[in-house]
Amino acid sequence: MYVSLVITILGTDKLGLVSSISEILESHGANWSESRMSHLAGKFAGILQVSVNKTDKDALTASLEALQSKGLKIHIETTQVSEKKTSKTLNIEILCQDRVGIINDVTEVLAKLNVNIEELESSVKEASMSGGMLFSAELTLGLPEDITAEAVEDSLEEMSDQLMIDVKLN
Repeated sequence: MYVSLVITILGTDKLGLVSSISEILESHGANWSESRMSHLAGKFAGILQVSVNKTDKDALTASLEALQSKGLKIHIETTQVSEKKTSKTLNIEILCQDRVGIINDVTEVLAKLNVNIEELESSVKEASMSGGMLFSAELTLGLPEDITAEAVEDSLEEMSDQLMIDVKLN
């Protein structure tokens, strides 16, 4: 029987870090299923899901936790695949002048609509023409049965005239 683990890793980014993690996983017969990893402000931040034989779980966990002696923070959760509560997926892109509170404003609107944020990727970059800073975000949303893509788009656009939103329904 296999179990699913979600592993988070945070630490100073070093050459070969992902390789050392993958070697540990392979040595314990764990299958690397899904991951998101990034270099942020000199730090490595990663989250990954693996499946491993239940009999190998404790040894794998101990090997991964041993990486903490090298300055990494590791957190491991055993998970169960849950039934999806949303039926439609919506991808949106947001672009606007950078300011404090954009993510809070967007997530408040989505929470009021009972929309689940499945993925969120954001960045701030210099605007080529104005010299100011632009905030951009890509979100993958899970919509409940009674919420349409148009309702999400309308609610987000009510937030600000400065917010440009591109909506793609999947």
